[in-house]
Amino acid sequence: MPEPQYEDILFERDGDIAWLTINREEHGNTFSITTVREMIDALEIARRDRHCRSVVIRGAGERFFCLGGDHSGAHDGDDEEFFHYGTTFPVVDLYDLIDKHSKPVIAMVNGFAVGGGNVLATVCDLTIAASTAVFRQVGPSMGSFDAGFGTAYLEEAVGRKRAKEIWYLNRRYTAEEAKELGLVNEIVPPEQLEERVRQVCADLADRGPLAIATLKASFHARHAGVAGLSRIALDLLSQQYYRTEESKELGRAFREKESPDKKKFWR
Repeated sequence: MPEPQYEDILFERDGDIAWLTINREEHGNTFSITTVREMIDALEIARRDRHCRSVVIRGAGERFFCLGGDHSGAHDGDDEEFFHYGTTFPVVDLYDLIDKHSKPVIAMVNGFAVGGGNVLATVCDLTIAASTAVFRQVGPSMGSFDAGFGTAYLEEAVGRKRAKEIWYLNRRYTAEEAKELGLVNEIVPPEQLEERVRQVCADLADRGPLAIATLKASFHARHAGVAGLSRIALDLLSQQYYRTEESKELGRAFREKESPDKKKFWR
């Protein structure tokens, strides 16, 4: 099946890896509303692909991973995309989808991960960075903030005091500093970044996909309340309970309007 054609991203399935590239290098790989919607669409395709074992998110070029959201119309007050018809900036949907996605999502950080780009890398399951990568939050210094995923997940990753430092003081952190903080899993030379990401994806492909999906659902459930618990419960129902003698016999008896044979499931 041919890959869908997008305006702001590149999407390619290569074996068991889905590569999602933010293709706005001339804009620092910032994400517009269109970018985010396309990323969500591509992630959903990867989610449904039974052959996909991992997803890699990266930025086009060698300088930027992602400089966050392009809110160029957000200050006008009457911008239709931001303020009318309930069509607000959909980045929360993107972060939520990454978090509840059944496949591991890896941030391949080749350059600057700033603002929403830093949040994007943080919400991914793993972050592998080039030694030249830079991480930074800039919200309060440029009239913005992310008081949802951007604070909660950052606090979990680096601790409360460090998270407040990152958000309040807007300092730059090298890849090594980011790794010490807990923002990054691995650092490699820039020329080895893609090769290392492929190796990690190969390791993930050797793991049980159901086990990985269940672990992801468990991590997600802590933050997602009823929705997160429902995901675990539905997975338990579909992957295990429906296969038990209890479920099979009760279902048969209900359909045939008979009393169930309790000997088949009572112990």
